[in-house]
Amino acid sequence: MGDEANDAPKKAHYVGHRERLKQRFTNHGADSLQDYELLELLLTYAIPRRDVKEDAKNLLADFGGISDVLTADIHKLTKQKGIGEHSAILLKVVEAAALRLSQHKVLDQPILSNWQALLNYCQAAMAHKKIEQFRVLFLDNRNRLIKDECLQQGTVNHTPVYPREVIRRALDLHASAIILVHNHPSGDATPSRDDIEMTKKIARIGQELGVAVHDHLIIAKSGHNSFKSLGLL
Repeated sequence: MGDEANDAPKKAHYVGHRERLKQRFTNHGADSLQDYELLELLLTYAIPRRDVKEDAKNLLADFGGISDVLTADIHKLTKQKGIGEHSAILLKVVEAAALRLSQHKVLDQPILSNWQALLNYCQAAMAHKKIEQFRVLFLDNRNRLIKDECLQQGTVNHTPVYPREVIRRALDLHASAIILVHNHPSGDATPSRDDIEMTKKIARIGQELGVAVHDHLIIAKSGHNSFKSLGLL
């Protein structure tokens, strides 16, 4: 459903409200706005000639939260009443920019001393994925990130992982250590028996070939779990 084609002529009743939102954001930051108001303010740049308050509220009601809106599939967004291609693209650009920002906060930084930034990045990149994704962060001998790669994608509850391929890729990149990361689309970050066994195999092969496994993170909407913190590694 296109928003631009349905735009009505500018109506005076929302112009003042829109300006007040802009001023609150400018003067007091995002914390001064509720989630629907942030979305409303964002949508005004794609839909300049229509009141978008209800559109913002409907997005939150349909998807569940502002992070769910920004990470939603672009085609699902355009099927929402009042949300057309321009609006959907703008929302996805905001998501991409946020992910790029969180990624840059971990690039060229010692990962182990910048752990919260790493968790923020992994949460942003993977928590809302609809299928399982297995990523590996490859580190140099100073624990700086060499490369972040998605090695496998699977189904909603399973991703095939080949331990020897993980370590072989680390050797190809001359990595001294790795951090394993995968998501649980179910929302539960509890490690499964298969997760534990697979991690042990990777750690064992890595130890034999001089590649340390610093941790294995499981990312979910509800939060995350660290194998190291759980005493599993």
